[in-house]
Amino acid sequence: MLALSDKKTVMAFGTFDFFHAGHENYLKQAKELGDFLVVVVARDSTVKKVKSAPPLWNEKRRLKEVSECAFVDKAILGEKDDKYRVIKKFMPQILALGYDQFAFTYGLEQLLIKEKISAEIVRLKPFKEESFKSSILKKSAVPDSRQPVKKPRKCTKKLANK
Repeated sequence: MLALSDKKTVMAFGTFDFFHAGHENYLKQAKELGDFLVVVVARDSTVKKVKSAPPLWNEKRRLKEVSECAFVDKAILGEKDDKYRVIKKFMPQILALGYDQFAFTYGLEQLLIKEKISAEIVRLKPFKEESFKSSILKKSAVPDSRQPVKKPRKCTKKLANK
């Protein structure tokens, strides 16, 4: 168990493939819930299982993109075997979930009770979901497999101050 007792820790989860304004908004909302934001980036193998397709960017690149976001205090890769181990390790006060995030969320309340983790589960609001959804943006970013893929958005301190 990692002690961050002097700070209200928030934990957010996601694939973060092709980092975009919707991801940035999700992380901004999550950060506003506490003092320290830990973001868990899904492993390539997990993404493949959950979405039935590999991510556009590999886990190292997605982790780097998320790590560079000004709202994020710590970004880590998810566990390969026990998806809930990171929750037990960091003991966050808040678990921030995206509006459309359902993989691995059904057993969260039972896990919190079983492990005696006093955390609130907060479902965050969508940000222009008709435009800023990874599945939509990936289609427009890769219209033809022979075309190069656009560079993903950066969430820098400059963007965070807007």
